[in-house]
Amino acid sequence: MAEENGAEKTEPASPRRLQKAREEGDVPRSRELATFTVLITAGAGLWMTGGSLVGKLSSVLESGLALDREQIFNPDVLLRRIAVDVGSVLLACLPLAGLIMLVALAAPLFIGGWLFTSKAFMPKFGKLNPMRGLGNMVSTNALIELLKAIAKALLVGSVAYLVVMSQKEAVLGLALEPLGTSSAHLGRLLGVAFLTVVGALGLVAAIDAPYQIWRYAKKLKMTRQEVIQESKESDGNPQIKGKIRQLQREMARSRMMAAVPTADVVVTNPTHFAVALKYTDGQRGAPQVVAKGADEVAARIREIAQEHKVAMLEAPPLARALYKHTDIGDEIPPALYSAVAEVLAYVFQLRTWNKSGGHYPDRPTRLAVPPEMDPLNPASTKREDDDPGANLH
Repeated sequence: MAEENGAEKTEPASPRRLQKAREEGDVPRSRELATFTVLITAGAGLWMTGGSLVGKLSSVLESGLALDREQIFNPDVLLRRIAVDVGSVLLACLPLAGLIMLVALAAPLFIGGWLFTSKAFMPKFGKLNPMRGLGNMVSTNALIELLKAIAKALLVGSVAYLVVMSQKEAVLGLALEPLGTSSAHLGRLLGVAFLTVVGALGLVAAIDAPYQIWRYAKKLKMTRQEVIQESKESDGNPQIKGKIRQLQREMARSRMMAAVPTADVVVTNPTHFAVALKYTDGQRGAPQVVAKGADEVAARIREIAQEHKVAMLEAPPLARALYKHTDIGDEIPPALYSAVAEVLAYVFQLRTWNKSGGHYPDRPTRLAVPPEMDPLNPASTKREDDDPGANLH
């Protein structure tokens, strides 16, 4: 029932939710993987540079123990000597320390990546709530963390015990070896023990890293309602977008109707379509469509044209072709140049007759409209896209 109501978190986190969580400093992390990476690096570094490091530290130790009378009874000389020895120790350890620091900085790249955000430093007073703290102590996550800690301690402790017991005879035999040989032998024993224990931590990290990724993904899962709401916020509410489109159509229709009085002629179907054309004499380019419409919009265009005494001509094939193959603001297609030229010639002759009289111009009846341009002709080709202007009605 919860799932039907959309309360069950069954949907994976969206990219926007993941990005928002990251901006708040919430990314998957595996402390076990970071610990293992640093320790294995330290062990490998000691294994490779241990000989030279021991040699340098031995030299510093021998130098520090060789004190003459002046150094013993002169505190200033003694302090300078100690400072030089300390600097030598730090310089000897610098390569290994630098390697460990570099790996510690690179460890987050395995899971979650580097993250710099100021939101992680912002105080969260909700964490001061004692009831919430008690709830976290007895939560499922707290129980899992406790079991992980116990399992890790048992695993590492068991491996360490087995390593020590397996090397017991060798450790006891160190007392019978010469100092130089026993020191080298002890170093090898410690190295093997260290790498074995760290290997056990590697097993823990191999289990913890996928678990942390799975846990993070589960924590950020979304309900269906959250997905729908986020989609609305990202893409816009469909009702609001529909209202905006309606307002845009109304504004476009108002601008179109305002252009009708400037037209030279309105070509009609006579009732279904109306297309208003305008031609500016002396300006390069073909006549333009300043308004067009079907049914109620066409009737409104005819009314405005009649009110402003714009010439109208009944030419159904031409009206259909113009309506089908042009948009508002477009120039007429070249295939209709001849037909529109006859219409404009008739309109200009009609204007001359209105001013000075004379012979009444003959109304064009057979306009040269190519069959493929007339939507009602079987030879016409259908455009792939619907005419955006048709939406104005």
